[in-house]
Amino acid sequence: MQHFLGAPSLGTLVLLAGALLLAFSFETINGFHDTANAVATVIYTNTLKPWIAVVWSGIWNFTGVLLSSGAVAFTIVALLPVELVIHVGTGAGFAMVFALLFAALIWNFATWYVGIPASSSHTLIGSIVGVGLMNSFLNGRPFGDGVNWGKVHDTFAALLISPIIGFVAAGLLLLIMKFLIRNPKLYESPEGDTPPVWWIRILLVLTCTGVSYAHGSNDGQKGMGLIMLIMIGILPGIYAINPATSADQIAKMVATSHSVQAILDAKAGNATISAPEAEAALSDFLKSGAKAVDATFVALAYENRQISTIVSSAPTPSKLNDAQRKDLRTKVYLVGATITKMTKGGAIFTEPAQVALLNGYAKQLTAMTSYIPIWVKFAVALCLGIGTMIGWKRIVVTIGEKIGKAHLTYAQGASAEIVTWATIQSADVLGLPVSTTHILTSGVAGTMAANGSGLQAQTLRNIVLAWVLTVPVTVFLGAGLFAAGLEVVLRLFGVK
Repeated sequence: MQHFLGAPSLGTLVLLAGALLLAFSFETINGFHDTANAVATVIYTNTLKPWIAVVWSGIWNFTGVLLSSGAVAFTIVALLPVELVIHVGTGAGFAMVFALLFAALIWNFATWYVGIPASSSHTLIGSIVGVGLMNSFLNGRPFGDGVNWGKVHDTFAALLISPIIGFVAAGLLLLIMKFLIRNPKLYESPEGDTPPVWWIRILLVLTCTGVSYAHGSNDGQKGMGLIMLIMIGILPGIYAINPATSADQIAKMVATSHSVQAILDAKAGNATISAPEAEAALSDFLKSGAKAVDATFVALAYENRQISTIVSSAPTPSKLNDAQRKDLRTKVYLVGATITKMTKGGAIFTEPAQVALLNGYAKQLTAMTSYIPIWVKFAVALCLGIGTMIGWKRIVVTIGEKIGKAHLTYAQGASAEIVTWATIQSADVLGLPVSTTHILTSGVAGTMAANGSGLQAQTLRNIVLAWVLTVPVTVFLGAGLFAAGLEVVLRLFGVK
C-alpha cells in the first residue's frame, strides 16, 4: 500500500479537498435532517416562530459541538477495520473515508427528501460495517474478519435501546406530570397561533435548547473522527500525534512505559518477533473474536519497546519526522487499544495494581492520538449549525402532525424533549453514539400512547420501515462504494 508521506502533491491536495468537502456536507445534511428533533415541539406549540426556532437551535447545536469531549468521535473510529485505521494514509484508507461519507450522504438525503425521520448514526455505522465486510472480501480473508463486531454490538445495543427508553420514559413522564401538575393549560393543544402562557414557553424553550445542545455534542462528533482520519492520512507530520503533547508528558509516558514493559516482558518470555508480525498479531487480537495467544504478548512487548525508543529520541513530537510520527501513531494506537481490551472486565490482567498501571498507561497513549483540534470542532459546528437553519420543514411536519392522531400538547412536547435531552447527554458522557431522531420520535409516540391520543399507523410503518432498512441499505452502499472507490483511488495514484 502506498502512503501519502512527505510534501503532498497537487493530486493529494485535491483528494484532501474532496474528502473534507464530503465530510462538511455530511455534517450540514445531518444538521437540517435532524433539526426537527429540537424544533418540532416549539413550532407546533406556537412557542417560537419557525425562523426563530431554527436559528436558536442552530446556535445551540454549534455550542454543543464546540464543547464536546470527542469521546463519541473515537468510538466511531474504533468501529472501523483496524488495518484501515492504522494505514489511513493509503489508497484503501481514503477509499474507506469516501465510501462512508458518500453512503451516509445518499441515505440521509433520500430519507429527508421523503420526510421520514431516520438515524444519521445508524446510517454511518451501517456504512462502516459495509466497508469492513468488503475489505475482508477483497483481501481474501474470512468474510467479516475486518469488522470490529464487539464494538458494533455495543454501539447497536445503545442505538436499539435508546428509542425504547424514549418511548417508555416520555410516556411515564407525561403521566407523572399529569399527577403532579394539575394545571389544565399544560395538557391542551394550542389554539390557532396563540402562544402558550409564559411559564410553558420557558419550559419548552429550555427543552429545545437542551436537545439542540445535546444533538450538537453527540451527533457533531461523528464527522470529527472521520475528518481527523483524513488529516492524519494526508498530513501525518502535523496530525498523526497531538502537537500539544508536552515534553513533560512525554517524559512521564516514557517512565510509565518502562514499568509496563516489565509486566509485558514477563508475559512474552524470551520469544522474538518481526515488526510486520507484531503489527499483524495486535491487529488480529483487536478484531472481534480474536483471543490473546503467546504471539499477542510478544507483539505487545515488542511494540511497546519500540514506542519507548521512538519517543525517547525526541523531547516533543515536533522533533520527529513525518515517517516517525506515522509509525509512532500506529504503535500507540495498537498498544493502547490492546491494553484496554486486555484489562476490560478482568479479561487477562486481573491483579489490581497491574490493572491500574496498565489503564493509566493506556490513557497516556490515547492522549497522544485521540484529540480534536479546535479548527475541526469549529468547522463541524459551523456546518451543523448552518444545516440546522435550512431544510428543516419536511421532518418537522412529520413529527408535529403525522405521528399522533391529535395535535401535540405542551406537556407532550416537553416530556419528549426532556427525555431526549437526558438520554443523549448520558450517552455523550459514556462516549456512545445514539440517534437523536429515534429517541425524539419514539418519545413523541410514547406521549401520544400514554395520553390516549392515538397513533397514525401509516406514518409509524414508514418510520419503522426506514429504521429497519437503514442498516442493510447502507451496508450495501458502503461495501459497493468502497470497492469502487478503492479502484478509482488506486488507479489515480498508480498503486496496484
